[in-house]
Amino acid sequence: MNHMKSLIIAVLAVFLLASCNNSNSTQNSEQIKDTLPKTSAATESVKRILFFGNSLTAGLGLEDQSQAFPALIQQKIDSLNLNYTCINAGLSGETSAGGKDRIEWLLKDTIDVFVLELGANDGLRGISTESTYQNLNEIVNKVKAAYPDCKLVLTGMMVPPSMGDQYFKDFAAIFPKLAKEQNMTLVPFLLDKVAGIQNLNQGDGVHPTKEGQVILANNVWTHLKAIL
Repeated sequence: MNHMKSLIIAVLAVFLLASCNNSNSTQNSEQIKDTLPKTSAATESVKRILFFGNSLTAGLGLEDQSQAFPALIQQKIDSLNLNYTCINAGLSGETSAGGKDRIEWLLKDTIDVFVLELGANDGLRGISTESTYQNLNEIVNKVKAAYPDCKLVLTGMMVPPSMGDQYFKDFAAIFPKLAKEQNMTLVPFLLDKVAGIQNLNQGDGVHPTKEGQVILANNVWTHLKAIL
């Protein structure tokens, strides 16, 4: 029971970490877009994995983005000589509604694999699970419309029981439902083996350390590797 309480507290804390900096979404989206590798004759054969999420994806609080789980997954890909490049499009404070608008900035270049990590901020704000589901679903539909052959991955998240038992259950159900309906590969819980463990989170008790990010990378890679 103590472990479960710690897990719940950590999940709530994660929502708090993702709630900052959302006012600069458009500006940061432009900055992210400017850093994306450009398609050219020399790089055309390299497939692109877009990691689209909030501060967990962005690696907020780390020394640099190379310690965030998308970059760590790139290392795994490189070690296997797979022909993929990972694009980190994480934005601190992003909600599902914000992501629904921001995704269009990132669809101008080819996406071969799309990893969706959003919803935590919605849970913090008590946004209806129907709205969160609809926003996430629309994001996926936009990606599929632009790139019908794109492979899709969804990372699951939880809200604390303090949000109410029914909301807790309804929120948790968003991710397996969406994954099934959209034929997405599901990572059941992104923070598995990290949430609630003190030495895997930064001094604020909120953000995963670089060691915690290694576990996040493994949680995603366990499911991602099968579709590459």
